[in-house]
Amino acid sequence: MDRKIRVVIAKPGLDGHDRGAKVIARALRDAGMEVIYTGLRQTPEMIVGAALQEDADVIGLSILSGAHMHICPKIVELLKVQGLDDVLVVVGGIIPDQDLPKLHAMGITGVFIPGTPMQHIVDFIAANARVRSDA
Repeated sequence: MDRKIRVVIAKPGLDGHDRGAKVIARALRDAGMEVIYTGLRQTPEMIVGAALQEDADVIGLSILSGAHMHICPKIVELLKVQGLDDVLVVVGGIIPDQDLPKLHAMGITGVFIPGTPMQHIVDFIAANARVRSDA
């Protein structure tokens, strides 16, 4: 029996604007995914801990603060330490073009800027998430 894709949506750092994260969470839920929204002001450790506890297939980060080049490497590192390097990590927010190659090189495969159609994000996650089998 196939299970739904499990997505942890997180707002790392001090950015208090979470409307976009909530909109994405609703779109993914409407597309049949199981979504866990962690809330505001999450640390990388909290986010990876939630992914571990929830057996997440995907972590979606909403970052508007410009701290993506500090937060993303830490999350990728913590995922590896926990043996979760097969978890798909995607980022949405204000991401300068010059940071895209660096993010892709560290394993952030999906980067979505404001204005990206919701269906594009849903389709990307559906096509790229590796659903873990329940053990």
